[in-house]
Amino acid sequence: MNRSELKNFYFSVRKTSEEICRPLQTEDYVVQPIDDVSPPKWHIGHTTWFFETVLLQKFQSNYKPFHKLYNFVFNSYYESFGTRVERPKRGSLSRPTVKEIYAYRAAVDEQMNGLFESIDTKHWPEFSRLIILGLNHEQQHQELLVYDIKYIFANNPLRPVYRKVRAHVSESIPDSEFVEFKGGVVEIGHAGDGFAWDNETPAHRVLLDDYKLQNRLVTNSEYLEFINDGGYTDFRHWLSDGWFTVQQQEWQSPLYWEKIDDQWFIMTLSGLRELDPNEPVCHVSYYEADAFAKWAQKRLPTEAEWEHAARAVKANAAEGNFLDDQYFHPIPCRTTGPNRLHQMLGDVWVWTASAYLGYPGYRQEAGALGEYNGKFMSNQMVLRGGSCATPRHHIRLTYRNFFQCDKRWPFTGIRLADY
Repeated sequence: MNRSELKNFYFSVRKTSEEICRPLQTEDYVVQPIDDVSPPKWHIGHTTWFFETVLLQKFQSNYKPFHKLYNFVFNSYYESFGTRVERPKRGSLSRPTVKEIYAYRAAVDEQMNGLFESIDTKHWPEFSRLIILGLNHEQQHQELLVYDIKYIFANNPLRPVYRKVRAHVSESIPDSEFVEFKGGVVEIGHAGDGFAWDNETPAHRVLLDDYKLQNRLVTNSEYLEFINDGGYTDFRHWLSDGWFTVQQQEWQSPLYWEKIDDQWFIMTLSGLRELDPNEPVCHVSYYEADAFAKWAQKRLPTEAEWEHAARAVKANAAEGNFLDDQYFHPIPCRTTGPNRLHQMLGDVWVWTASAYLGYPGYRQEAGALGEYNGKFMSNQMVLRGGSCATPRHHIRLTYRNFFQCDKRWPFTGIRLADY
């Protein structure tokens, strides 16, 4: 991007974060029901802190931080930047206020606007690289904002509505079928121009056997069959850690499902509504996805299989349901046709059977930004494809998301595979 384009991109992304928060009342900004959920005001402050710390303090001479203690308040997990408020305690801080955080955000944006104009040609390559990285970082937090707002609202017995959105009703969807793919030596991973996180590199070759991939995402009605067949009470389907978690947490259904008078409902960002059997099942953990696959006598795809298939069918983000579409919820499959994969991008992140590890030849980036991905390569599984909370511009076929096996508050779902 040239200077003008990058500046416009910067303010567009920054505006989107504020638009996500626009329906909130002040009280909504400060809640932290569980350790995984950060208060919305923290996201707004943290994404601002990132630009102040990584860009303004590096490129603007004699820059004076907005507040000397904001580094402690808004640092997330960067050891390179010093000590910080522990994640579970982010919701214990009544100050800075929401108003003060937005003032901080406006001040940093004003300084960034000036820096766009004043940065010299010599420093432009590094400056623009860090701006694009910071904007992709903020887009990740936009998705987290949607996750966290939903959990905050669902945790409230008043069942508040974040934004009223008409449900996307579908009378029919494609039957579940399996599309065959030839194996062989294939290349996955990011190569060439364009932004990518370091964990998407280097591009490398993988040997795949022939495999099959489900033509669409697993639906609520299909997952209900698993529930009704005693899926949550039969240890044979579950990994040992998963079975322990099911019993300890007393899971009986995906997160946000509620059974009222023998009728299943689901909490959405538009409030509580009847479960649509044709929607993709959502908010399931890796443990649940793996158990369902075993019950169905299938398996989860590897991330290499997913990426190879996505490339083969030329999966296009324009066809998916993303944050930009403002459903804030997965919708039923909208396309039909034989021997084609649907819903490869958007709606829900799909769990893969691949552990989150570095690719062959992976080198963690030096310095503070090297803490962004590499140090989390332990005890997590890879997800692919993006969700209804992912900005459309943010996704690509090589994108590797990752979460621990028990996490359910992201928009996560299932696509089956077979040999």
